[in-house]
Amino acid sequence: MTDYELKDIHIEDIEDLLFKVEDSFDIKSGDYELMHITTFGELCDHIANKIQLDHADDCTTQQAFYKLRNAISSKFNIDNKTISTDSLLVDLFPRQNRRTMITELEQYLGFELNILRPPHWITTTLTILLLGSLLFLVLLAPFVILRVYWQFGVLGLAVSIGGFYLGSKLGKELDAQTVGQVAEKITRENYLKSRRNSKTFNKNEIEKVLIDLFSNDLRLDKSKLTKEAKLFE
Repeated sequence: MTDYELKDIHIEDIEDLLFKVEDSFDIKSGDYELMHITTFGELCDHIANKIQLDHADDCTTQQAFYKLRNAISSKFNIDNKTISTDSLLVDLFPRQNRRTMITELEQYLGFELNILRPPHWITTTLTILLLGSLLFLVLLAPFVILRVYWQFGVLGLAVSIGGFYLGSKLGKELDAQTVGQVAEKITRENYLKSRRNSKTFNKNEIEKVLIDLFSNDLRLDKSKLTKEAKLFE
């Protein structure tokens, strides 16, 4: 976590996250609906009011866990009694078959889990290459005599972008450790699809789900996400 507060986050990052919120709760906001919302509490209330479903006082994360556990059990012939929230993903998904197994699990569930990534050293290397290529092109621009070398900068950009794409498709490193963590992620990113009855929602959970989303995606301390927290300043 960082020392950032919600008001310090760039508006475009918040807008990108709101698309995730809309997908998770299957809602749509008009272009001007959010313009008068200034606090995190007002945003939570707005989203809760947009969900035109019946209220049911049950736990979505628990239902997400049961759905995930049953999917793992059915797809890979594992006794569901042996799968708990503390079960380690590395034990359930051996590295050599991990990407294939996760893909099959996603197809069974009907949505992507996005829990695989390339090793951090590859991501770091590609990030350095991307930033270095951009810096090279920016510094080179004023010098006409050196512009012949612009291809090197463009090549660096192409390699780094292509590397990120391949990494997202081929990476086998797990971005979560336990089944319980994946269930929490499913609840955040696929709230209605996590529920036993997708025609209901628990209005008492909305604020917590949004806190988890904002905290996870924007690297915010949860203690800063109060109802009074300013969205922008």
